[in-house]
Amino acid sequence: MGLEIERKYLVRGDAWRRGAEGVPFRQGYLSTVRERVVRVRTMGDRAVLTVKGANRGATRLEFEYAIPVADANELLDLCEQPLIEKTRYRIPHGGLVWEVDEFHGVNKGLIIAECELEAEDQAVATPEWVGDEVTGDPRYFNASLVARPFSTWS
Repeated sequence: MGLEIERKYLVRGDAWRRGAEGVPFRQGYLSTVRERVVRVRTMGDRAVLTVKGANRGATRLEFEYAIPVADANELLDLCEQPLIEKTRYRIPHGGLVWEVDEFHGVNKGLIIAECELEAEDQAVATPEWVGDEVTGDPRYFNASLVARPFSTWS
């Protein structure tokens, strides 16, 4: 059984950009039902199909499978619209690898940092560019950004 334990934060400023190299991501959702999310994602020259369970705090079930990029591109056409477009940067800090997602398209202007943990109560040394925690706020779930893009927030 796969578990994902993850905390999410808003990003402030541009200090995180120093030395960061990004990979373009496109992702879409075949299902955004709260109890199960089914996502298709391309990441540069790779692709995955992911099934996630409902969040319980910062933890949820997660199963991810590599698929051919050509299949992913066809599946993305079947997904709810709009697709999530972002660039992901991986930045080591405090013994963790922080993934910073800079969103594009209808979610342009949103930048979120997340880190995966071994346990929910694991101590996290946040970089200076990490702002407010949004782990439990469903507005910041990627699946939610399809139904209510960041550009529509007031």
